[in-house]
Amino acid sequence: MDTESIRSMSEYSSKSKYKSHSLKSGTNHRSNSYNLNNPYETTMAPYQTTVMLDDTRDGQDVVEVQILPQDENWGENTTAITGNTSVQSGSMEEMGALWPDTEQKSAFPILCHRYIATTLTGLLSLVAFLSPLAMLVLPKLGVFSPAATNLSPQQRETLLNCGAECKGVLVSLAFKMFLLAVASWAIFLRPVKATMPRIHVFRAIVLALVSICCGIFWLFYVVQVTEGVRATATGEDLLEYRALVSYSSSLCDCLLCIHYVAIVLMEIRHLQPAFYIKVVRSPDGESRSYPIGQLSIQRAAVWVLERYYTEFSIYNPYLERLPVSKSKKNASSFKFYDIEGIGSNTLQMSQSRGTMNGHARRRDSSHNERFYEEHDYERRVKKRRARLLTAAEEAFTHVKRSHHDPGGGSAMDPYEAAQAIFPTIARSLQKYLRVTRQQPRHTVESILSHLALCLTHDASPKAFLEPYLSAAPVLQNEKEQKSLQSWSLICNELLTRALKDGTVFQLRQNDISLLCTIHKLPHFSITEEVINPKSNRFVLKLNSETSV
Repeated sequence: MDTESIRSMSEYSSKSKYKSHSLKSGTNHRSNSYNLNNPYETTMAPYQTTVMLDDTRDGQDVVEVQILPQDENWGENTTAITGNTSVQSGSMEEMGALWPDTEQKSAFPILCHRYIATTLTGLLSLVAFLSPLAMLVLPKLGVFSPAATNLSPQQRETLLNCGAECKGVLVSLAFKMFLLAVASWAIFLRPVKATMPRIHVFRAIVLALVSICCGIFWLFYVVQVTEGVRATATGEDLLEYRALVSYSSSLCDCLLCIHYVAIVLMEIRHLQPAFYIKVVRSPDGESRSYPIGQLSIQRAAVWVLERYYTEFSIYNPYLERLPVSKSKKNASSFKFYDIEGIGSNTLQMSQSRGTMNGHARRRDSSHNERFYEEHDYERRVKKRRARLLTAAEEAFTHVKRSHHDPGGGSAMDPYEAAQAIFPTIARSLQKYLRVTRQQPRHTVESILSHLALCLTHDASPKAFLEPYLSAAPVLQNEKEQKSLQSWSLICNELLTRALKDGTVFQLRQNDISLLCTIHKLPHFSITEEVINPKSNRFVLKLNSETSV
């Protein structure tokens, strides 16, 4: 009996040692990443995912997911995620199906939704812009022209003749068309910033005004010109070409007025702040507050995303749980066995009582542990940062720009110089990226390219370290630099409605969500208060106990 219990203890300890050794080797594996022949050549491996099952915890299955980094020697960010589950086998595709990714949608409907409105707007604008020119060219081509009637050549030439007054109107029309083209190009012929789920109300209003204006002018043009041609053929009245020129000039004036209305509604109206919006990011809780004008809910969502990508810091999910130093880790828990079988009840009661007291103490002192963990983490980050700054300054002192060709071939290009000084910075930078959990964002190749760029432009060591010391903005992350970003907008109100006090909407993308709350700015009442200039006089009171 004694030998069997001792043997079970030895087997349990060997298994626990094997497990701890496997986990530590996955997280603390360190090896030299340089080759003797080429000291700057690294082995780049793709991300690999393996799912392993372990059934050694009281009959419950344990899934261990290991994600190997892109560069196994550089990143050292192997992650082990363990949790109890009742599924015997599975894959990452089945796990990913539980959280649908918005980027896995078909690109064709998105492209159609993105460009169909722009295409229709461009076609309608082109028709409206060419309408005044068409009204002037059609009579010259014989369409709706008095030249088609049975008139003498002299009468036709007289009707189609454009005098000094008509030519002045033509010059004025040419300048109006040029100004309309430049204004339309500057305001409307721009790439669309976002594809919104609902129609843009003000843009729809402007397009409706353009359609109505062009339709009415073409209707009167066809009717008036047709009746004028018939009257000219019967000799009742003469349709002169200068009347058509004035008609085209009037259409151009209406288009300019509609363009002015569009600028007021779409570009100027929302510039004056009327609300302030508070944006809170989940799960890390970072928040910002901005003044915002009178916008619809969907346009306010686009406005928030612009600020998010340019002002918020990069969300790092690896920092949700602060890394604890090895000296602060708790010692491994041991199980005690009563080999002799004496005092089992007393030992069991004392163990259960000690366990309950330990849980109570940990629950009461959890805030203290959190405080000291955060303090220790900040201390370690500052320490690694100071070492990194010192190493970078020392490395940059070894490089000097050559202003002349030495002729001996010893001069290096920026990338070769970056490779030459990188070993001086590599260890300190690696430790800093590890403690700040930035290894997935930076590879050796990207760091060398950035170092070569800084050497090319004579940047300082702090300028080189800026992407690694500063976690803002979001677009600084290479993984966020995409041509298309898909977000889901959630709101209880219609998205085309204007903002009002108390409006709440949420923007969601995968695990990140932005909760936006709208509050109205108060009315500020400022009164003038006049201070008597005689009150700005002072008397010095001397005291023997004072130093004055």
